[in-house]
Amino acid sequence: MRLTTMTQITVDGVMQGNGHATPEELASGFTRDGWALGAFADDTGEVITATYQRADAFLFGRRTYEMFAETWGTRPEMRAHPIGVALNGAQKYVASNSLRQPSWGPVTLLPGDATTAIKELKESSSGEIQVHGSATLIRSLLAAGLIDELTLLVVPVLLGQGMRLFPDDGPASALEVISSHTDARGVGVHVYRPAGQPELHPARPT
Repeated sequence: MRLTTMTQITVDGVMQGNGHATPEELASGFTRDGWALGAFADDTGEVITATYQRADAFLFGRRTYEMFAETWGTRPEMRAHPIGVALNGAQKYVASNSLRQPSWGPVTLLPGDATTAIKELKESSSGEIQVHGSATLIRSLLAAGLIDELTLLVVPVLLGQGMRLFPDDGPASALEVISSHTDARGVGVHVYRPAGQPELHPARPT
């Protein structure tokens, strides 16, 4: 099974609060939400929808699962949207040790060591499983070498606060560019494939 991600990020790498912030996020001091709303040209919106529609399954961390369940899984106008139809009809997996009874199905809980469970899932299944949101989960999947393809939708804004997709101190990886373009509203649409260790050319005194 191919594991792919699609992430909306700012130029300074923030992925938090692309839509509306949750009460939990607001309580933590994050206030600059909604930076991706209305940011995409029509063709990028079509790419996002088509990406969801091609998924055979979805993988979430707890917070993103609960947020999606509250919106795409509950609100009639969102359930009726093609993205909502894709999400509600597909198998969902949740990597969490704190979620006890996930209610938005069809759903399978993956407790314990998430990377081990997801590695086994990839090896025993076929098709494409997608991750949307879920920053902590994506970080662990990258570190474990389990991501086959990353799509970054880079919105031209500097947010200055919020959780970033990539940690300050994380694994190094070369990226093969599969496709890259900028839409009519300035959003960069970049598709990458991890390609092993990057070539480094340090210039140090001898």
